[in-house]
Amino acid sequence: MAKLKDNLLFKLVTAIILGILLGLVANETIIGILMTVKEILGQIIFYCVPLIIIGFITPSIIDLRANATKMLGVTLLIAYLSSVGAGLFSILSGYAIIPKLNIPTEVESLRQLPELIFKLEIPPLLSVMTALVTAIIMGLAINWTKSENLEKLFQEFHRVILAIVNRIVIPILPFFIATTFAGLAYEGRITRQLPVFLSVIVIVIIGHWIWLAILYALGGVISKENPMEVIKHYGPAYVTALGTMSSAATMSVALECARKSKVLDKEVIDFVIPFGSTAHLCGSVLTEVFFVMTISKILYGELPPFGTIMLFVILLGLFAVAAPGVPGGTVMASLGIVTGVLGFDTNGVALLMSIFALQDSFGTACNITGDGAIALMVTGLFKKDKGRAKA
Repeated sequence: MAKLKDNLLFKLVTAIILGILLGLVANETIIGILMTVKEILGQIIFYCVPLIIIGFITPSIIDLRANATKMLGVTLLIAYLSSVGAGLFSILSGYAIIPKLNIPTEVESLRQLPELIFKLEIPPLLSVMTALVTAIIMGLAINWTKSENLEKLFQEFHRVILAIVNRIVIPILPFFIATTFAGLAYEGRITRQLPVFLSVIVIVIIGHWIWLAILYALGGVISKENPMEVIKHYGPAYVTALGTMSSAATMSVALECARKSKVLDKEVIDFVIPFGSTAHLCGSVLTEVFFVMTISKILYGELPPFGTIMLFVILLGLFAVAAPGVPGGTVMASLGIVTGVLGFDTNGVALLMSIFALQDSFGTACNITGDGAIALMVTGLFKKDKGRAKA
């Protein structure tokens, strides 16, 4: 029971349920208090966003220098293209499917939320785009100058920001989400839109399986091996990921599954599987893109323009590489572009975090299973070079 209470998914689901129930029975005074609490918590979360961007992206760029081999570059490129490809697949699917969903967008009959009791302004130290550009430039410059002192400083900063995420942002998320759903229930949105959320989760899971089929088909073509010789061993890793919601926690099982394959190179396995567990997040990207499109339709009445959502996907693929290793890490790392590129407000962010958490285990399972396909591709690309080297 103690482990269940410490589970983030359990906390978020509980927060959603309690928030909805409270919103359905609360009077105007109570909702006013809850909306004030939500505003303060949202200010704290958004204050942390630029810090998270710098704290995770800069060290990740620095780390690339230490292992800048040919195989790393190829694997990183494949992982990035897989994530962006999954995002593009999600965009096309979203434009085709979301307009056909029964999404109520009229607001005339909704109750109005009361005024906040007071408003506390906590402006971030940097804007989102300033933080992003700063993180990239600093990471590249430290690599160019080989500055050991700054490298150590940013590694320490990474640890500090990870502590902020784990001890401040993650703990207040359930309260932020509970107050958000209380407001949505008070307005009357939840009773209309909950069936849409459940339908979207099912659609996304099916999308995961389709993308995995595409990845393994490409792996088979590149390696000229039967992809079933890899994927048939990945059942335990998929199930483990469903339970852990963590690629890192599933890594040992994934390595064991990959090593059972007769067509994967052992050296490739030992490099690609651990690397992929942090850099390859195709399932999470596919999920988040479809969800932000759905939420945009629900809350703002329209889908994002193609150019806007495509820019979001391109940046999301980069942010995913630097995502913190916590449940919902991809969303956490991408809060900056969710607000900066898509223009989401606190309601949009809270909804995204909530429905993403409900399927997070399936996104993780897709990520970790997709690593086997990348290992198959890398084996195909490098086995000829290895054969020449042995000759």
